[in-house]
Amino acid sequence: MGSGEPIIEIKELNFSYRSTEPVLEQVSLTVRAGQSGCIVGPNGGGKSTLLKLMLGLLTPDSGTIRIFGKDPVSARRSIGYMPQYHQLDAAFPASVMDVVLMGRITPRTVFAYRKSDRTAALDALAELGIAELAAKSFAGLSGGQRQRVLIARALAGEPQLLLLDEPTANIDPGAEEQFYATLDELRKKMTVITVSHDLGFVNRQTDLVICVNRQVNLHQAADFSPQAIDEVYHHHVGMIKHDHSCFCCCHHEEMAQ
Repeated sequence: MGSGEPIIEIKELNFSYRSTEPVLEQVSLTVRAGQSGCIVGPNGGGKSTLLKLMLGLLTPDSGTIRIFGKDPVSARRSIGYMPQYHQLDAAFPASVMDVVLMGRITPRTVFAYRKSDRTAALDALAELGIAELAAKSFAGLSGGQRQRVLIARALAGEPQLLLLDEPTANIDPGAEEQFYATLDELRKKMTVITVSHDLGFVNRQTDLVICVNRQVNLHQAADFSPQAIDEVYHHHVGMIKHDHSCFCCCHHEEMAQ
């Protein structure tokens, strides 16, 4: 795998927020057709920033980034994105179908969705095995169901590249296994790049491990070792997975010293 044309091609990219300390330095990265990757690294290391650069939401200070051979803004219609935190007010009376249809919004979507938009939304829900939820209230769903709906929203735009930022945050272990199986199926159809603190992603049909801690180091998943993890985090790390109620384990180690 990975002998195809570049899907993501980044060369000597540098980025900082308002002239503060660099967030990313001299980043070069290529992900080819047929490959999928997992972005790992410590809190504040630049993982989500790298994703936003791929989306064209941020502009590099220097260097280049190409998605499908285009600048990220021009390629955005080919990218599906699920952010770490959804911006939907739980009190807002939106159905699952309403949420998924948001993935079909374009400059041409003025007053109403077309029949093709609704067909694509239903197809995305069916692909994730949740078509029966279409008329349900989004606010009334479980955490795992919401995550699937948000991926369906990303898939509704019929992307070729899917970017997922911490997709297993706030879902229970039982739903997590089902979620992994879903991602395994999606990787067979498109390039999937996942940001995660959960190293379980590394061993689940991921080809590349993209280690981000200001700089980027690329590993083949099959060769990713505990020593490589320690080098990324600058600590001995026994567990990285966490939720929003705790610190990354490397922070605990610092506090214990």
